[in-house]
Amino acid sequence: MKDKRDEVGAIIQRLRLEPHPEGGWFRQTYVSSDTLSSAALPRHPGERPCSTSIYFLTTSENFSAFHRIRSDEMWYHHSGDAVSIEIIYRDGERDTLVIGPVELGYEPQALVPAGTWFASHVSDNGRWALVGCSVAPGFDYSDYELADQYRLIKDFPIHADIITSLTRAKS
Repeated sequence: MKDKRDEVGAIIQRLRLEPHPEGGWFRQTYVSSDTLSSAALPRHPGERPCSTSIYFLTTSENFSAFHRIRSDEMWYHHSGDAVSIEIIYRDGERDTLVIGPVELGYEPQALVPAGTWFASHVSDNGRWALVGCSVAPGFDYSDYELADQYRLIKDFPIHADIITSLTRAKS
């Protein structure tokens, strides 16, 4: 059996992935050549491509830290183990969406609504997972906010445990 590091390293190399600011590795694979004007996008401060897409790889040793964006984000499971997507909605409700291999009974895709705080990690005793994420209107870093652990706990104290486990405290 291959060592997990070798397997993950081969995927990173094969797909030309780079470290992601919130954890894991990614590569943008698509940016629509069609754009939407800022007048058509009241939540966005400017023109955006209609859609963008990335590969995203995570392992049991890392996670995608809580963050939010101004657009809907659809997640698609491609390979590996199941992924849990932890969501905190604007009203404070929390949900866990799990995507994974359909042949093992998982849903293969899930939607993270615009403006919600979310983080992800490999589920249970999984080793690694490769997913795709499509954003519409398309992703722009000006629409992205990485959570401040202390502020998010202050806003949602009932979820302090999951927030602490899936954010990085600022030093």
